[in-house]
Amino acid sequence: ALHPAYFKVPFRRQIIKGSKMLFAECPVIFIDSIAMNNKEFITELARRTDSTAKDTQQTVERLTEVMADILDEGDVITIQGFGNFETKKKMERIIVNPATKQRQLIPPKITVSFKPSAVLKDKIKK
Repeated sequence: ALHPAYFKVPFRRQIIKGSKMLFAECPVIFIDSIAMNNKEFITELARRTDSTAKDTQQTVERLTEVMADILDEGDVITIQGFGNFETKKKMERIIVNPATKQRQLIPPKITVSFKPSAVLKDKIKK
């Protein structure tokens, strides 16, 4: 018997369920969320902007390069109506493996965080 949350998905997309990645070609899939891959994103963006996929691909590549350079300098990127991207430094820490009780030092690292704007949060809720 299938769980009531199972249903059919008529198109091919990556499906994320916990830590497993499935595809919608399967006849019946449980969907927690749908992930759009880069090719699908480029195609959709090109369609919405009446541009070619090649031009859109180059624009997205340039955009990500510029964003990476800005974040590498330690600056914050604010896109009004979308959100903020910023780098944060995680301090080094000690963890304990519960199975072996062995302590390990995790080195410090820099991560990128995203904080969505109120406008984006409201759009997603609808």
